[in-house]
Amino acid sequence: MNPVGIIGAGSFGVAIANLVAENNLPVQILIRTPDQYDEVRRKLSQMLSPSVSIVYDPQLFMQDCRLIFPIVPGKDLEAAILRIKPFATSAHSFVHGTKSVRIHDTAEHQVETMSQVMARILNTTSLACLAGPNLAYEINAGLPAATVIASHDRALQERVGEVLRNKRFQVLYNDDVYGIELCGAIKNIIAIASGASFALEVGDNARALLINRGLIEMIHIGKHLGASIKSFYGVAGMGDLLATCYSNRSRNFTLGYRLAKGESYADIVQSMDETAEGMSTAKAIHQLSEKYHWKTPITKMVYKAVFEAYPVSDAIQHLMKLPVREDIDF
Repeated sequence: MNPVGIIGAGSFGVAIANLVAENNLPVQILIRTPDQYDEVRRKLSQMLSPSVSIVYDPQLFMQDCRLIFPIVPGKDLEAAILRIKPFATSAHSFVHGTKSVRIHDTAEHQVETMSQVMARILNTTSLACLAGPNLAYEINAGLPAATVIASHDRALQERVGEVLRNKRFQVLYNDDVYGIELCGAIKNIIAIASGASFALEVGDNARALLINRGLIEMIHIGKHLGASIKSFYGVAGMGDLLATCYSNRSRNFTLGYRLAKGESYADIVQSMDETAEGMSTAKAIHQLSEKYHWKTPITKMVYKAVFEAYPVSDAIQHLMKLPVREDIDF
């Protein structure tokens, strides 16, 4: 069988590679340059299954692999896809694991999901995304987890399920690609706020309130962007939200925690090994909220704390004083 291809050697890419390898399938991880080869091999030598190999030639990678998992930060996805584009054929299928969105700076401020980025560049419909409570550390530690495969192509969903599913990793299917991708991106904003609230020791009651209102805010944003709200209650919505908001292994939770402890945004970003996608998503959603006058108070406070050095304790107090009267307002 053709090897399964992974683009990106981050923690989640490694987790997916090892899951595939558990099903006795060969895996190739494509890195960016030959200069990284020795460093990546040394760094990952104790983490990877023996059937996972590191490669750096995109042409050979695309010749060998037919099922490709691009798992890179949102800011790097387009460059990664452009690198393999000359070698992509109709035989290739793509399943990304990037929880981010982009905004084209036009009069309409169009939101573009990562699947839409890939479709635009590769001119293909053989696409899917991974979403759900998929903390890489736990998956690599052998703990049970689940993911949602969102695609309009049922055959591709089944194929991805076959290479990932095992006794500790459940795979669910959903055809609401747009809604699933919005869930995965927007919940990172709420996770930043949750990490900050934990650092400030506001208590479990207040944090539960924050996460609940965060889900409400996610649904409002989704509705404004034209998504169905059904997926927001599923594994990729509420499930991922809970995992990301309660885990100190979450990069976005950690960002909020460190901000609340007094570290600067610049210092945190410089010291983090991997990208906290909630930063760029908060910026994008705040931009839309300001333009169209959406009610997104948590997003606004996260944006101000991250990009305007607004005191996190003041942001939490602001949220507690909001004149909210209705429990469910959608």
